[in-house]
Amino acid sequence: MKNIRCGFALLAAVLCLAASSYAQDQKFADLGDFKLVSGETLRNCRIGYRTFGKMNADRSNIVVFPTWAGGTTEQLKDNVGAGKLINDADYYVILIDALANGVSSSPSNSASQPHMNFPKIAVRDMVNTQHELLTKALGIQRVKAVMGISMGGMQTFQWMVSYPDFMDKAIPIVGSPHVAPYDVVFWRINIDSIEDSAGWNHGDYTENPAKVVHFEIGELILQTPAEYNRTHTREQALAALKKAETDKAEDANDTIRQSEAMIGLDVSDAFGGSMEKAAAAVKVKVFVVVAKQDHTVTPQPARNFAELLHAPVLELESDCGHLATGCEGPKLAAAVSDFLRN
Repeated sequence: MKNIRCGFALLAAVLCLAASSYAQDQKFADLGDFKLVSGETLRNCRIGYRTFGKMNADRSNIVVFPTWAGGTTEQLKDNVGAGKLINDADYYVILIDALANGVSSSPSNSASQPHMNFPKIAVRDMVNTQHELLTKALGIQRVKAVMGISMGGMQTFQWMVSYPDFMDKAIPIVGSPHVAPYDVVFWRINIDSIEDSAGWNHGDYTENPAKVVHFEIGELILQTPAEYNRTHTREQALAALKKAETDKAEDANDTIRQSEAMIGLDVSDAFGGSMEKAAAAVKVKVFVVVAKQDHTVTPQPARNFAELLHAPVLELESDCGHLATGCEGPKLAAAVSDFLRN
C-alpha cells in the first residue's frame, strides 16, 4: 500500500523482504464485461498479473498471491525469491493486481467508468475476477496455495470460502474474514478525509486530495507508538510529513473503492451471516498469521475463524504492528515454507 491502506511507501518498504532482480514483466488479461456481486457490471474488466518460476509437469506447484490494499504486483514482487516469503525456485508464483489498485481495472484508469462512475466492488469481486483470470485466461484449474498480506489476506479468506476446491492450502497473513469495528472506523476515515477535502469535487479532482492526511494517519496506524518512536526522531517525522506534500500518492478514487470493499467484507455473507457455516465450507488446509499489536487489521476475527477451522495460528509478537510481517520476516518466511512443504 502506498497510502494509508497497506500501500504506503513505508509499508511497501517494510513488508517487502528484499528486491527481486529477475521479476517478470507486467501482464494483463482482458475479461470483458464482468458481473459484480452487487448486480452491476464492470465494463472492459482488465486484470494485471506477473508470474515467477516454472510450473512443474503436473501443475502441482502453483501459488497465487494477490496484492494488499493500494499495493501493486510491482511492489509485491519483492516478496518472491530465495530467502523471501515465497521461493520461485520451488513454486510457480502468480502475483495478481486486485481490482481498483490502479493497475487492474480501477476508477483511475477506466475509460468507460472513470472516477466515481466506477461501480462499487466487493472483496468477493476481486477474488471472482482472479478466478476467471486463472481458469479462463491461464487455463489453471487448481493451485497448491493462495496466500496474501493484509487485504491480500482478506482475499485469501474469501478464496477459501468461495472456491474451496480450487486450492490445497491457504495462508492469510495479517488479514481478516470480516473487518472488526475498530477497522471499519479506520477505513471510513480514509473515505471521509477524501470526500471532506476542499478539492474532492465528487471524484473529478485535478489534484489528488487528502494525500498528506492519509500519510499522517498511516504513520500512526501501521506501527505501534513504541516502534515509531524507536525508529524516528522528531526531525525525521517532520521531514517525512513535509516530503508527503510532494510525493506521488495512490489515487483517491481508487482508495475509496478498495476501502469500501474492505468495510463490506464478510465471508459469511453467502451463508446467511453464519461464520460457522462459512468455516464448514472450507476444505483446504489453512495457516493463519496475525500480528498481536496490529491496529490496521485487528487480529481477533482471524483468530476466531482459525478456531472454527481448527487451523494453526502464527502470532507475530513485535512492536511493529501491521508491519510485523517485515520486522519478523525470516520467522514468517520459515513458517510459510514449512506449511507449504508439509
